[in-house]
Amino acid sequence: MRRLLALLPMAVLAACGKADGRTELVIQRFFGACQAEFGALTDPAKADGECGIITAMINQFEADNPDIRVVENTVFWPGYDQLTAQLAANGPPDLVTMHSSAIPDYEARGLLEPLDAELAAVGISPDQFTAAARAGVTVDGRTMGLPIDVWAPLWHVNMNLFRKAGLVADGKPVLPTSPEEFYAQARQFQQRTGKPYFIQVTSKDFAGPMRIFYAWMMQQGAPLFTDARHSSFDSPEGRRALEFMKELYQRGYSAKSLDYAGAVSTFLKGEGGILVDGTWMVGQFDSASRDEKSPLYRGYAVRPFPFLFHGRRVSLVDGHNWVMPRDRSRTAAQREAARRFLGYFAANDFQWARTGHFPAYRAVVESAAWQQLPHRGDIAEITQLGEPLPKYVRRQSPIEFIVGEEAAAAYTGAKPVERALADMQRRANDILQSF
Repeated sequence: MRRLLALLPMAVLAACGKADGRTELVIQRFFGACQAEFGALTDPAKADGECGIITAMINQFEADNPDIRVVENTVFWPGYDQLTAQLAANGPPDLVTMHSSAIPDYEARGLLEPLDAELAAVGISPDQFTAAARAGVTVDGRTMGLPIDVWAPLWHVNMNLFRKAGLVADGKPVLPTSPEEFYAQARQFQQRTGKPYFIQVTSKDFAGPMRIFYAWMMQQGAPLFTDARHSSFDSPEGRRALEFMKELYQRGYSAKSLDYAGAVSTFLKGEGGILVDGTWMVGQFDSASRDEKSPLYRGYAVRPFPFLFHGRRVSLVDGHNWVMPRDRSRTAAQREAARRFLGYFAANDFQWARTGHFPAYRAVVESAAWQQLPHRGDIAEITQLGEPLPKYVRRQSPIEFIVGEEAAAAYTGAKPVERALADMQRRANDILQSF
């Protein structure tokens, strides 16, 4: 009932707008709500952060297209429960923000429209996308969404503490290239600063442990999934990755008992050397480095995950995209409005990339404007090395929760590594084989 009630405000808004003669385009997005600060802004260049920039972009689109009324439905991240309810009620939005990792679930059930024809109508070709962005929206040769970015977990570095620890050379952070170097540098850092070397999410939110585990497995050249119905976490590579995660935690090199908000706050307060977090934080941390009152003042750097395991040079990535849920009642005018909206976002990908996410388009990645943004040169290699999970892997979200939960149980000592890996694989396979 609560899900159905949540649809009423949007339905009322849609009904109220038809009298003015404009075509209504109903979009649904996450990235937060910030109308008080950015609700009247129509210049994305004057906005910052995910919420501010997407709000200004949508405002600008509507201002430039006075014949279209955008009905905007902002949902709590990630919004898929609400979308599922809308699809069940035969009342989906016209366009929805969706992670690349979620597309296979909805595509396999026939709930999304391929967008090849729609994109071609506004001059967009998949050839324009970066390799990672294209992989994120392509299923069986069909383009199932318009990519707006590629994102990756990164190492955010407190350079002020790294200088104190003697881990800076030529103005750049000295990062480990093996587990042994990690231990040695972490010990040196903590001896000289009195603070933990590593800040990671260790409580409540299991996305962080999952991403770290996946990264260390992928670097060893190990497949995370052997096919659409089988994971391969319980392997020599999985044990090596999880043993390393456990060892760095048990030796005291990691901050402990932190949820996501706590980890970010700890880093901003200057209470640790490295924070594992995503591309979306680059803008906020860079702003802090320009604030004289911040512990990060003139002391922030960001890097891809170091290659501690030398099987492959690869980085785990995901992405945000606009997808079009199937709706037989969608009119030709609404479809045309959706095309124009997608065309606008493709043309303005640089503005969105100011969040810190990687551009979805090769031309933007290669542009001087993007390359001159702060820190982009230090992480740009991910545009070449980034790989999403295979599109045949369905139910990625619940599997990611399982992987993170079991990994955290192992490295905090709640479970032996061998049991955690066995349970991780068994639980993941149960999901993969349930449809």
